[in-house]
Amino acid sequence: MSDTDLSHAQRCAQIRANPKFHDLVRRRSRLAWCLSAAVLGAYYLFMAVVAFQPHWLHAPLAEGRQLTLGIPVAAALIVLSWLLTGWYVRNANTRFDALSADLLEELK
Repeated sequence: MSDTDLSHAQRCAQIRANPKFHDLVRRRSRLAWCLSAAVLGAYYLFMAVVAFQPHWLHAPLAEGRQLTLGIPVAAALIVLSWLLTGWYVRNANTRFDALSADLLEELK
């Protein structure tokens, strides 16, 4: 094993042992799991309504209109997914990157 490999391995071990790294991993994982659960929950709820109560989604938006409630609900699910993805990206680019930079600066 070369000196470069050894120093890289030591640096990785230092990072993994740092409490700030554990805090970063915990925060990032919690946000990712919560947002994933929100999106999957919304989609599965929509699919459950489609499977078990389809007449709710077949209801017209207004009397005599062809557009049913299902179309805007499905579009709202897509928009919700985009918004939650944007929220994760914003957090990753601000809070998580700042925590990573703090961690690396501390280990210099």
